[in-house]
Amino acid sequence: MNSALHAALHDQGGLHKRDGRLAQAERALRAALQLAPNDAKTRHALGIVLLSQGRYAEGWPFYDARHEIVELGLFKPDLPYPEWQGQSLSGKRLLIFHEQGLGDQIMFARFAPHLRDMGADVTLFCHPLLSRLFDFPGIRVLAASGPVEFPDPDYWIMSGSVAGRLLRSPADIPNAPYLPSRKVSHAGIGVVTKGNPRHTNDHNRSLSERESERLLKLPGAFSLAPEDTGAKDFAETAELISGLDCVVTVDTSVAHLAGAMGKSVRILVPSVMTDWRWMERRSDSPWYPSARLYRHATHDRVEVVERLIADLS
Repeated sequence: MNSALHAALHDQGGLHKRDGRLAQAERALRAALQLAPNDAKTRHALGIVLLSQGRYAEGWPFYDARHEIVELGLFKPDLPYPEWQGQSLSGKRLLIFHEQGLGDQIMFARFAPHLRDMGADVTLFCHPLLSRLFDFPGIRVLAASGPVEFPDPDYWIMSGSVAGRLLRSPADIPNAPYLPSRKVSHAGIGVVTKGNPRHTNDHNRSLSERESERLLKLPGAFSLAPEDTGAKDFAETAELISGLDCVVTVDTSVAHLAGAMGKSVRILVPSVMTDWRWMERRSDSPWYPSARLYRHATHDRVEVVERLIADLS
Protein backbone atom coordinates (compact mmCIF):
# COMPACT_ATOMS: atom_id res chain seq x y z
CA MET A 1 0.00 0.00 0.00
CA ASN A 2 1.18 3.51 -0.78
CA SER A 3 0.44 5.03 2.64
CA ALA A 4 1.32 8.57 1.58
CA LEU A 5 -1.07 8.45 -1.37
CA HIS A 6 -3.79 6.92 0.80
CA ALA A 7 -3.40 9.71 3.36
CA ALA A 8 -3.48 12.37 0.64
CA LEU A 9 -6.66 10.96 -0.91
CA HIS A 10 -8.31 10.61 2.50
CA ASP A 11 -7.49 14.22 3.37
CA GLN A 12 -8.67 15.37 -0.04
CA GLY A 13 -11.99 13.63 0.55
CA GLY A 14 -12.27 15.33 3.93
CA LEU A 15 -11.68 18.76 2.44
CA HIS A 16 -14.29 18.20 -0.25
CA LYS A 17 -16.82 17.00 2.36
CA ARG A 18 -16.10 20.01 4.57
CA ASP A 19 -17.04 22.36 1.75
CA GLY A 20 -20.06 20.37 0.54
CA ARG A 21 -18.52 18.89 -2.61
CA LEU A 22 -19.90 15.42 -1.98
CA ALA A 23 -19.33 13.86 -5.41
CA GLN A 24 -15.64 14.83 -5.33
CA ALA A 25 -15.36 13.66 -1.74
CA GLU A 26 -16.80 10.27 -2.62
CA ARG A 27 -14.39 9.80 -5.54
CA ALA A 28 -11.38 10.64 -3.39
CA LEU A 29 -12.43 8.40 -0.52
CA ARG A 30 -13.25 5.45 -2.78
CA ALA A 31 -9.82 5.82 -4.35
CA ALA A 32 -8.29 5.87 -0.86
CA LEU A 33 -10.19 2.70 0.05
CA GLN A 34 -8.79 0.91 -2.96
CA LEU A 35 -5.36 1.42 -1.40
CA ALA A 36 -6.45 0.58 2.17
CA PRO A 37 -9.78 -1.32 2.14
CA ASN A 38 -9.74 -1.91 5.92
CA ASP A 39 -8.91 1.62 7.04
CA ALA A 40 -11.64 2.49 9.56
CA LYS A 41 -11.27 6.27 9.27
CA THR A 42 -11.65 6.20 5.50
CA ARG A 43 -14.61 3.81 5.64
CA HIS A 44 -16.29 6.01 8.24
CA ALA A 45 -15.62 9.16 6.21
CA LEU A 46 -17.14 7.54 3.12
CA GLY A 47 -20.16 6.51 5.18
CA ILE A 48 -20.71 10.12 6.26
CA VAL A 49 -20.51 11.28 2.64
CA LEU A 50 -23.03 8.67 1.48
CA LEU A 51 -25.45 9.39 4.33
CA SER A 52 -25.20 13.11 3.56
CA GLN A 53 -26.54 12.27 0.10
CA GLY A 54 -29.39 10.18 1.50
CA ARG A 55 -27.82 6.96 0.20
CA TYR A 56 -28.61 5.05 3.35
CA ALA A 57 -28.40 1.49 2.05
CA GLU A 58 -24.82 2.11 0.94
CA GLY A 59 -23.81 4.38 3.79
CA TRP A 60 -24.77 2.57 6.99
CA PRO A 61 -22.22 -0.29 6.73
CA PHE A 62 -19.41 2.24 6.32
CA TYR A 63 -20.81 4.40 9.15
CA ASP A 64 -20.46 1.44 11.53
CA ALA A 65 -16.68 1.78 11.21
CA ARG A 66 -16.93 4.54 13.85
CA HIS A 67 -16.58 1.87 16.51
CA GLU A 68 -13.11 0.97 15.24
CA ILE A 69 -11.75 4.54 15.52
CA VAL A 70 -10.05 4.83 18.89
CA GLU A 71 -10.15 8.64 18.93
CA LEU A 72 -13.97 8.64 18.80
CA GLY A 73 -14.25 6.48 21.91
CA LEU A 74 -17.43 4.79 20.63
CA PHE A 75 -16.55 1.30 21.77
CA LYS A 76 -18.98 -1.59 21.64
CA PRO A 77 -19.63 -3.46 24.89
CA ASP A 78 -18.04 -6.84 25.42
CA LEU A 79 -21.10 -9.03 25.96
CA PRO A 80 -21.67 -12.79 25.67
CA TYR A 81 -24.79 -12.13 23.57
CA PRO A 82 -25.13 -11.62 19.82
CA GLU A 83 -25.40 -8.18 18.25
CA TRP A 84 -28.74 -7.67 16.54
CA GLN A 85 -28.40 -7.79 12.76
CA GLY A 86 -32.06 -7.50 11.81
CA GLN A 87 -33.42 -10.88 12.90
CA SER A 88 -37.05 -11.28 14.03
CA LEU A 89 -37.60 -9.67 17.44
CA SER A 90 -40.91 -11.30 18.28
CA GLY A 91 -40.67 -12.37 21.93
CA LYS A 92 -36.98 -11.39 22.13
CA ARG A 93 -35.23 -9.19 24.69
CA LEU A 94 -33.26 -6.36 23.05
CA LEU A 95 -30.76 -4.12 24.80
CA ILE A 96 -29.98 -0.74 23.14
CA PHE A 97 -26.75 0.90 24.27
CA HIS A 98 -26.49 4.68 24.03
CA GLU A 99 -23.63 6.38 22.19
CA GLN A 100 -22.55 9.76 20.84
CA GLY A 101 -24.01 13.08 21.99
CA LEU A 102 -27.29 14.02 23.64
CA GLY A 103 -28.83 15.12 20.35
CA ASP A 104 -27.87 11.81 18.71
CA GLN A 105 -29.47 9.90 21.56
CA ILE A 106 -32.69 11.89 21.21
CA MET A 107 -32.73 11.36 17.44
CA PHE A 108 -32.12 7.61 17.62
CA ALA A 109 -34.54 7.10 20.54
CA ARG A 110 -37.38 7.16 17.99
CA PHE A 111 -36.52 3.56 17.14
CA ALA A 112 -37.16 2.18 20.64
CA PRO A 113 -40.99 2.27 20.31
CA HIS A 114 -40.65 0.99 16.75
CA LEU A 115 -38.66 -2.02 17.94
CA ARG A 116 -41.15 -2.58 20.76
CA ASP A 117 -43.92 -2.69 18.15
CA MET A 118 -41.88 -5.31 16.26
CA GLY A 119 -42.36 -7.57 19.28
CA ALA A 120 -39.21 -6.87 21.27
CA ASP A 121 -38.90 -6.45 25.03
CA VAL A 122 -36.77 -3.29 24.82
CA THR A 123 -34.29 -1.97 27.36
CA LEU A 124 -32.88 1.43 26.42
CA PHE A 125 -29.76 2.88 28.00
CA CYS A 126 -29.38 6.66 27.89
CA HIS A 127 -27.56 9.58 29.45
CA PRO A 128 -28.98 10.42 32.92
CA LEU A 129 -30.16 13.83 31.64
CA LEU A 130 -32.48 12.00 29.21
CA SER A 131 -33.91 9.23 31.37
CA ARG A 132 -37.09 11.09 32.45
CA LEU A 133 -37.60 12.42 28.92
CA PHE A 134 -37.70 8.93 27.38
CA ASP A 135 -40.98 7.98 29.01
CA PHE A 136 -41.96 5.39 26.41
CA PRO A 137 -44.77 3.01 27.43
CA GLY A 138 -43.64 -0.58 27.67
CA ILE A 139 -39.93 0.26 27.41
CA ARG A 140 -37.41 -0.15 30.19
CA VAL A 141 -35.27 3.03 30.30
CA LEU A 142 -32.05 2.92 32.30
CA ALA A 143 -29.78 5.86 33.09
CA ALA A 144 -26.20 4.88 32.23
CA SER A 145 -24.49 5.96 35.42
CA GLY A 146 -22.37 3.64 37.53
CA PRO A 147 -23.20 -0.08 37.91
CA VAL A 148 -26.58 -0.85 36.33
CA GLU A 149 -28.44 -4.15 36.40
CA PHE A 150 -30.39 -5.20 33.32
CA PRO A 151 -32.13 -8.37 32.13
CA ASP A 152 -30.05 -10.75 30.04
CA PRO A 153 -30.86 -9.89 26.41
CA ASP A 154 -31.28 -12.13 23.41
CA TYR A 155 -29.65 -9.39 21.33
CA TRP A 156 -28.01 -6.02 21.83
CA ILE A 157 -27.24 -3.11 19.52
CA MET A 158 -25.74 0.37 19.63
CA SER A 159 -28.36 3.11 19.30
CA GLY A 160 -26.66 4.64 16.25
CA SER A 161 -26.74 1.31 14.42
CA VAL A 162 -30.48 0.65 14.65
CA ALA A 163 -31.14 2.91 11.68
CA GLY A 164 -28.78 0.83 9.58
CA ARG A 165 -30.87 -2.26 10.27
CA LEU A 166 -34.17 -0.57 9.42
CA LEU A 167 -33.71 2.26 6.91
CA ARG A 168 -32.85 1.88 3.25
CA SER A 169 -33.56 5.52 2.39
CA PRO A 170 -34.71 8.76 4.09
CA ALA A 171 -38.26 7.89 3.04
CA ASP A 172 -38.19 5.01 5.56
CA ILE A 173 -37.57 7.24 8.61
CA PRO A 174 -40.35 7.03 11.23
CA ASN A 175 -40.69 10.79 11.66
CA ALA A 176 -43.98 11.33 13.49
CA PRO A 177 -43.48 13.15 16.84
CA TYR A 178 -42.38 10.59 19.40
CA LEU A 179 -41.77 12.67 22.51
CA PRO A 180 -45.05 13.97 23.97
CA SER A 181 -45.74 17.58 24.86
CA ARG A 182 -45.78 18.17 28.60
CA LYS A 183 -47.18 20.76 30.98
CA VAL A 184 -47.55 24.09 29.18
CA SER A 185 -45.65 26.75 31.08
CA HIS A 186 -44.44 29.34 28.57
CA ALA A 187 -45.46 31.02 25.35
CA GLY A 188 -43.19 32.80 22.91
CA ILE A 189 -39.96 31.80 21.20
CA GLY A 190 -37.31 29.64 22.82
CA VAL A 191 -33.78 30.41 21.65
CA VAL A 192 -30.51 28.46 21.80
CA THR A 193 -27.50 30.20 20.27
CA LYS A 194 -24.60 28.04 21.40
CA GLY A 195 -23.77 24.35 21.52
CA ASN A 196 -21.22 22.34 23.45
CA PRO A 197 -17.90 24.21 23.08
CA ARG A 198 -16.07 20.87 23.02
CA HIS A 199 -17.83 19.84 19.80
CA THR A 200 -15.39 19.62 16.90
CA ASN A 201 -17.47 21.94 14.71
CA ASP A 202 -18.70 24.32 17.40
CA HIS A 203 -16.83 27.31 15.98
CA ASN A 204 -18.93 26.95 12.82
CA ARG A 205 -22.30 26.34 14.46
CA SER A 206 -22.47 28.56 17.59
CA LEU A 207 -23.39 32.21 17.13
CA SER A 208 -21.47 35.30 18.16
CA GLU A 209 -22.66 37.48 21.03
CA ARG A 210 -24.01 40.05 18.58
CA GLU A 211 -26.02 37.47 16.63
CA SER A 212 -27.24 35.87 19.85
CA GLU A 213 -28.47 39.20 21.19
CA ARG A 214 -30.42 39.88 17.99
CA LEU A 215 -32.35 36.62 18.32
CA LEU A 216 -32.98 37.11 22.02
CA LYS A 217 -34.48 40.54 21.29
CA LEU A 218 -37.28 38.98 19.23
CA PRO A 219 -40.71 39.64 20.82
CA GLY A 220 -41.41 36.96 23.40
CA ALA A 221 -37.95 35.36 23.02
CA PHE A 222 -36.02 33.85 25.91
CA SER A 223 -33.02 31.60 26.28
CA LEU A 224 -33.58 27.86 26.64
CA ALA A 225 -30.04 27.28 27.90
CA PRO A 226 -30.33 25.34 31.18
CA GLU A 227 -28.09 27.83 32.97
CA ASP A 228 -30.74 30.47 32.16
CA THR A 229 -33.92 28.44 32.72
CA GLY A 230 -32.75 26.39 35.69
CA ALA A 231 -33.87 23.17 33.95
CA LYS A 232 -32.25 20.17 35.63
CA ASP A 233 -32.73 17.76 32.74
CA PHE A 234 -34.27 17.49 29.28
CA ALA A 235 -37.70 16.61 30.67
CA GLU A 236 -37.85 20.06 32.27
CA THR A 237 -36.65 21.72 29.06
CA ALA A 238 -39.38 19.79 27.21
CA GLU A 239 -41.96 21.30 29.58
CA LEU A 240 -40.75 24.77 28.62
CA ILE A 241 -40.85 23.95 24.91
CA SER A 242 -44.38 22.50 25.06
CA GLY A 243 -46.11 25.88 25.22
CA LEU A 244 -43.87 27.77 22.81
CA ASP A 245 -44.89 29.11 19.43
CA CYS A 246 -41.49 28.23 17.98
CA VAL A 247 -37.95 27.22 18.84
CA VAL A 248 -34.93 28.86 17.20
CA THR A 249 -31.66 27.00 17.73
CA VAL A 250 -28.25 26.22 16.37
CA ASP A 251 -27.43 22.61 15.52
CA THR A 252 -27.43 21.19 19.02
CA SER A 253 -29.50 18.87 21.23
CA VAL A 254 -32.48 21.23 21.60
CA ALA A 255 -32.97 21.07 17.81
CA HIS A 256 -33.55 17.33 18.17
CA LEU A 257 -35.73 17.77 21.26
CA ALA A 258 -38.04 20.27 19.58
CA GLY A 259 -38.19 18.20 16.39
CA ALA A 260 -38.94 15.00 18.32
CA MET A 261 -41.86 16.81 20.02
CA GLY A 262 -43.22 18.03 16.68
CA LYS A 263 -42.64 21.66 17.70
CA SER A 264 -42.01 24.23 14.98
CA VAL A 265 -38.22 24.64 15.03
CA ARG A 266 -35.87 26.81 12.98
CA ILE A 267 -32.37 25.31 12.94
CA LEU A 268 -29.26 27.29 12.00
CA VAL A 269 -27.06 24.77 10.18
CA PRO A 270 -23.43 25.48 9.21
CA SER A 271 -22.59 24.86 5.58
CA VAL A 272 -19.01 24.08 6.60
CA MET A 273 -18.66 20.53 7.95
CA THR A 274 -22.44 20.07 7.77
CA ASP A 275 -23.63 17.15 9.87
CA TRP A 276 -24.73 14.24 7.66
CA ARG A 277 -28.30 14.12 8.97
CA TRP A 278 -29.12 17.60 7.59
CA MET A 279 -27.91 16.53 4.13
CA GLU A 280 -26.98 19.27 1.64
CA ARG A 281 -28.90 22.20 0.16
CA ARG A 282 -32.20 21.27 1.83
CA SER A 283 -34.37 23.56 3.91
CA ASP A 284 -36.38 20.65 5.34
CA SER A 285 -35.43 17.48 7.21
CA PRO A 286 -36.71 13.92 6.69
CA TRP A 287 -35.96 13.30 10.37
CA TYR A 288 -38.13 16.17 11.67
CA PRO A 289 -41.02 17.40 9.48
CA SER A 290 -41.60 20.40 11.80
CA ALA A 291 -38.05 21.70 11.21
CA ARG A 292 -36.92 24.38 8.82
CA LEU A 293 -33.19 24.65 8.12
CA TYR A 294 -31.29 27.92 7.70
CA ARG A 295 -27.85 27.33 6.24
CA HIS A 296 -25.04 29.81 6.64
CA ALA A 297 -22.05 29.64 4.31
CA THR A 298 -19.59 31.91 6.09
CA HIS A 299 -18.34 32.58 9.60
CA ASP A 300 -20.40 35.80 9.52
CA ARG A 301 -23.98 34.70 10.17
CA VAL A 302 -25.50 38.19 9.93
CA GLU A 303 -27.36 37.47 6.67
CA VAL A 304 -28.92 34.21 7.79
CA VAL A 305 -29.95 35.67 11.15
CA GLU A 306 -31.57 38.61 9.36
CA ARG A 307 -33.42 36.23 7.05
CA LEU A 308 -34.64 34.13 9.97
CA ILE A 309 -35.85 37.21 11.86
CA ALA A 310 -37.66 38.44 8.75
CA ASP A 311 -39.38 35.08 8.32
CA LEU A 312 -40.51 35.02 11.94
CA SER A 313 -41.82 38.56 11.65
